[in-house]
Amino acid sequence: MPNIASILKTEISRVARKEVRAEIETLKKASAAYRASIAELRRQVSTLEKELRRAAKGVPRSAAATDSEGDETNTKRRFSAARLAAHRSKLGLSAASYGQLVGVSGQTIYHWEQGKARPRAAQLESLAGVRGLGAREVAERLAN
Repeated sequence: MPNIASILKTEISRVARKEVRAEIETLKKASAAYRASIAELRRQVSTLEKELRRAAKGVPRSAAATDSEGDETNTKRRFSAARLAAHRSKLGLSAASYGQLVGVSGQTIYHWEQGKARPRAAQLESLAGVRGLGAREVAERLAN
């Protein structure tokens, strides 16, 4: 005959697991609902921040949309230090050679890659020009 204490112990642990499982399910549902509401609030904050920046510039929303569609020469360039370093290593150039292509010193290239400095608008344009070149065109430009 089995021990009554062990039977009671297994039954108590089974009932406890069942109760814990039920509690965990309700907590999981509540957690999912909270995550969804947090995501929605973050989207709302992002939208409001964009509108605030637009309002701070003093440009109405419709005017901003027509300006960006009609004028491509006024394109705003983005800069990434990691992409600059990757492009330079892809071409197999030293920082000094890459700087010669862009029109800056090698030290400036190092500072840009390390995030210590950022290029100016004119420098961004020349970076974009170099970005479109292949290895042969780069070699030709450096030879001249």
